[in-house]
Amino acid sequence: MSDVKSTQEALESIDIQDKQPIGEKDNVTSVKSKNKKKKKKNQDIKPIHEFFPKGTKFPEGKWLNYDPSYYYEGDNNLDRTTKLEERYNKSLAEHEQEWDDMRQAAEIHRRVRQNIQKKITVGMKLIDIVNNLEDNTRKFTSTTDITQQKNTYRDGGIGFPTGISINEVAAHYTPNRGDNTVLQYNDIMKLDFGVHINGNIIDSAWTTIMPDKQTKTSENNPYQSLLKAVRDATDTGIKAAGIDVRLCDIGEQIQEVMESYEVDLGNGEVLPVKCCRNLCGHNIKPYTIHGGKSVPIVKNSDTTKMEEFEHFAIETFGTTGRGYVYLDGEGSHYAINMQKLPKKITSKENANVIFDNIQDRLLKAIWDHFGSLPWCKRYLDKVVLSEGKLKLSLDYYNDLDFLVMSGYVQEYLPLVDIPGSMTAQAEHTILLHPHKKEIVSYGEDY
Repeated sequence: MSDVKSTQEALESIDIQDKQPIGEKDNVTSVKSKNKKKKKKNQDIKPIHEFFPKGTKFPEGKWLNYDPSYYYEGDNNLDRTTKLEERYNKSLAEHEQEWDDMRQAAEIHRRVRQNIQKKITVGMKLIDIVNNLEDNTRKFTSTTDITQQKNTYRDGGIGFPTGISINEVAAHYTPNRGDNTVLQYNDIMKLDFGVHINGNIIDSAWTTIMPDKQTKTSENNPYQSLLKAVRDATDTGIKAAGIDVRLCDIGEQIQEVMESYEVDLGNGEVLPVKCCRNLCGHNIKPYTIHGGKSVPIVKNSDTTKMEEFEHFAIETFGTTGRGYVYLDGEGSHYAINMQKLPKKITSKENANVIFDNIQDRLLKAIWDHFGSLPWCKRYLDKVVLSEGKLKLSLDYYNDLDFLVMSGYVQEYLPLVDIPGSMTAQAEHTILLHPHKKEIVSYGEDY
């Protein structure tokens, strides 16, 4: 999930079923056979602990060495490496559960994304894609439906709403109720979703190009170079990241790689690839997707350093547009503003209180079901319908707007470049261990 800087900061720092006629006996048999196969596939989506029995450690991510030039100042000897490994071993007791939670969330993320990657096709509704992805996340994390997760969201589940952003839309788009947008040929789609276990969030994203109508493939699409640019830029950011590394140094290296690419449309027109300079990576804290540090994707003057044991989402956005995104469209992503949340909402004494004010009742329902984690209108629709005693209805949009204007809730609008441009994204979550860094969300797909 992207971190967005203000304009000033940016400039300064800058399951779908086959439809077929049924009537013949053979057709009926065929349909039954297909349904059995689908049922069997659905049975594969079960709590992750059924694949990893209690006491089994979850797979580690991809390990990378730190760049010695940042730390050793010429003393890059075996003794120093051994001492770092000793520190890592000593820190295991304190951080072992946290790291295992991250690895569990990463394993779920890999399984969910690899499952949906097989199903995505032209003509699918975006809302069907995100519902499938999010339902599977809940199954893998053993979490119940949103309507039943009151005060249990902290155990695990969805880290933030699934971003499914198309073409010039770079981030923060997820379908709202009644949105029937479908995937078209040659669409460039960014899928960005999160999984958390005990508040430890995995944030990872990838971009895919839908096939051409005539060739039925996307391999020769000229925008494949845009996808290569963001993957290469993100890999560069990951390699540059490390303990005591300045954020500005990472941004400079990312920008250099990203803007070395171009898109050749084949008709004499060549488009330079630019960084979306007001989008950033970020550190991640428990139950907080944006932890306060921004990892730029362009050169800036932020000398803040990465620190030992921090979690970071290294993400880059490339565009063929102007290189700067703006807010546009209907809001879908939201989060409670923890700085302004009234104590009466969080008080245990008011756990079962039904407030007279409808906005207070809505805010209390949001807090009980999501806490500090981000959410979207699709989630809130289900909560509102399930909380009958609160006397809320699907006409809550005006009350939600009131909470936004009052500062109790933060709204995140879609982030868009100019019409006709194309954007792409690549993102991984990394852990900064004392001796090495771990790309915990790394998988065979990306």
